[in-house]
Amino acid sequence: MAEFLRELTPEEIDIGVSYLAGATRQGRSGIGWAAIRDAQPASNARNPELTLIDVDAALGQIAGAAGRGSIAERTRLLSELFARATAREQAFLARLLLGELRQGALEGIMIEAVGSAAGVPAETVRRAAMVAGGIASVAATALTQGAEGLSRYAIALFRPLAPMLAQSADDVADAMARIAVAALEWKVDGARVQVHKDGEDVRIYTRTGNDVTAADVTAAAPETVSAVREANAKALILDGEAIALKTDGAPYPFQDTMRRFGRQLDIDAMRVTLPLSVFFFDCLRHDDQDLVPRPATERFAALTAALPRELLIPRLVASEASAAQAFYDDAVERGHEGVMVKALDAAYEPGARSASWLKVKRVHTLDLVVLAAEWGHGRRRGRLSNLHLGARDPVSGEFIMLGKTFKGMTDEMLAWQTEELLKREVERDDWTVRVRPELVVEITFNDLQASPRYPGGLALRFARVKGYRPDKKAQDADTIDTVRAIYGAQERRV
Repeated sequence: MAEFLRELTPEEIDIGVSYLAGATRQGRSGIGWAAIRDAQPASNARNPELTLIDVDAALGQIAGAAGRGSIAERTRLLSELFARATAREQAFLARLLLGELRQGALEGIMIEAVGSAAGVPAETVRRAAMVAGGIASVAATALTQGAEGLSRYAIALFRPLAPMLAQSADDVADAMARIAVAALEWKVDGARVQVHKDGEDVRIYTRTGNDVTAADVTAAAPETVSAVREANAKALILDGEAIALKTDGAPYPFQDTMRRFGRQLDIDAMRVTLPLSVFFFDCLRHDDQDLVPRPATERFAALTAALPRELLIPRLVASEASAAQAFYDDAVERGHEGVMVKALDAAYEPGARSASWLKVKRVHTLDLVVLAAEWGHGRRRGRLSNLHLGARDPVSGEFIMLGKTFKGMTDEMLAWQTEELLKREVERDDWTVRVRPELVVEITFNDLQASPRYPGGLALRFARVKGYRPDKKAQDADTIDTVRAIYGAQERRV
């Protein structure tokens, strides 16, 4: 990869690095299976002529399509792009756009490759990438300006850092076994925000680094802007979650928070009907002090000194599993997802999914029936992967679809389910095999959300396969009534 990177022009470097790592510079494109299927032409180019710059420009146009007729326009632009690609390039683009380009070139490997190509220590590249929001943001600088160019990537106001991420723990006991003395915090189901303050200038960035206050400083979340302006510090970089709360402090469903957070019109009216709160849990800069390498205890002390209590995430330092469990139970009872369990001595690791932060989330399980499955891509090519899941309607005896998942499957499970599902095939198209509703699978999920996409009006959130249930027949699967009861309890809780 380093040899390849050396051959790129300066304009191509960021694009090439992004594509090798399986991402596009435009971020999430909203392009799904159906769009790829509808856009792919019947033929392809015989000779490779597309350049990285061509593809990046086309994807920029697709990302910019908005308003009435935007779906048709995006399909047209995507179809034109695929028509200019060879068969191999079409396959590459499909996997890239669907997030299934699994070729081993993840962020860590790309950092090593860029360092090798630039003749710069990988650690120097890594530090710059952490601050700048990823390797694609610094690759061109590394290759054209070397270590001197990378030296200017220090933590700075109004240049968002990639957020630190957490690994999962099975439960509170598992998390406390891995972090003996820990800070526990509510895990709220909101919109991750990074807020930068320099005097009266306050800006809010999403987890992908988008400035949602660029056009109008009160555009997205005026409540947050006003609160941070009053902080006891001239300069701050804060990490937190914005969330819509009811008058009793219970959270609205995640969909409502995102509807409010993404709102650009009628903000004043929305502030009355759907007020947005913010909980901060980390401080990365306090005045002139860079706190990223400092331990969590120091960062939280700076946070506490700068902000009033109502802006701080509820927190408990504990070493006993019983106290930690009680804190978790209280958070869930209040309607939140669970808790974060954090090491007190850990530095902030921008962009890393670190073992210093563990998330413990409430989960539900349902026994559902497989209605169909989609063919996989990448290393799952030739296997039936993405499962369509349904609950039984006790009145009609039919199965009502609740969503899809391809998560949680081992290679052995993929091979087994492909064989078993093909035995039950009733019809297929290019992407999907529909089957007799006979196989029961146990699914874990975090919550349910209202969804007009599915006939039952509900969809699973963060569904994952736990395992097949050969001991159960389709008529033994959970019913849509059970699903609705879970949703009802969820709504009462929040």
